[in-house]
Amino acid sequence: MSSYTSPRTIAAALRRQQREAEKRQRELERLAKDQAKLSEIERARLEVETFENRLEVLLSIHKEQGEVRDWRALAATLPPPYPVRLSQHEIRARQQIAVEFGPRNDQDKDATLRNAKSQDEQDFQTALEAYAAAKVTWEQMRILAIDILAGRSETYLDVLSRFCPLAEMSDLGTSIRFTVHTPHLLECTLKVNGVQAIPSHVKALTSTGKISRKPMPKARFHEVYQDYVCACILRTAREVLASLPVDVLLITASADVLNSSTGQTTEQPVLSAVIPRALPDQLDFDHLDPSDTIESL
Repeated sequence: MSSYTSPRTIAAALRRQQREAEKRQRELERLAKDQAKLSEIERARLEVETFENRLEVLLSIHKEQGEVRDWRALAATLPPPYPVRLSQHEIRARQQIAVEFGPRNDQDKDATLRNAKSQDEQDFQTALEAYAAAKVTWEQMRILAIDILAGRSETYLDVLSRFCPLAEMSDLGTSIRFTVHTPHLLECTLKVNGVQAIPSHVKALTSTGKISRKPMPKARFHEVYQDYVCACILRTAREVLASLPVDVLLITASADVLNSSTGQTTEQPVLSAVIPRALPDQLDFDHLDPSDTIESL
C-alpha cells in the first residue's frame, strides 16, 4: 500500500484542523453583517464576544500544527497503480438482458450492450486521467523528498513556501523570512505587527446590557503582546519542524519600534529563541503558557 499523500489531501487535512476559535470567528463576522436586525443588547453582546474571540485566536495560535511529513517514506513511495480496465456495466447489462429481454429483442440487446461498453470505456478513460495526474504528483513529491534528504537549501525554502501552513499568522499581521544555514540549522525571522493585531480597547457588557469600551491598560497590552509573540514563535517552530528534517531552529521576532528622539520607527529584534527538534514533543501545547515556555528555554 502506498503511503503517498497528495497536496490536495494535505490541504483538506489542514482545513479540518482549523481551530474552533477560527470557525467561531467566521461565524461572528457573518453575524456582524446582520447586526442591524438585532436588538441593542444583542449587538452589544455580539461586539463583546467578537472582541473576546479575537484575543482567543491571537493567544491560541500555538495550539495548531499541520501535517508531519516523512520525507524518507515519500522518497520510497511506490508509484500509483495503473488503472484496470473493467467491464462492470457490460456484465450488468448482460445480466439484465438475460432476465428482461425475450428472443425477438436482438436490436434492443445490441443497443444495451453498446451503451454499457461505452460507459465502461468512459470509466476507464476517467481512471486514466486520474492516474496520469496522480503519477505527476507522485514524481514531483518523490523528487522533492530526495532533494530534502540531500539537504538542498533551495528545496527547503520551496517546501516552506508551498506546504508549511503559516498563512494564518500572515492573516494576523505576521510575516516570516527563512534562512537555511545548513541542512540541520534554519533561521526564522518573524515580523510581528502586534500593535495592529491586538485590540486597542477592552470591551465588556455593563449590568444593563450596554457595551463598555475602555483603552486597554498598558500592563494588559504588554501581557497580551508578549504572549502573542511567544505563541507565534512556538507555532513557527512546530510547523517548520513538522515540515523539514532540521535539528535546530533559531527564531527571532522583530517589530517596528518607535524612536522617541526622532519620531521614526525602525524594525528591531524583540525576542530570540533557540529551539531543538526534541522540544515540541516535550510540550503540552493545549495547556502551556507561551511566555513561560519561551522564558524557560
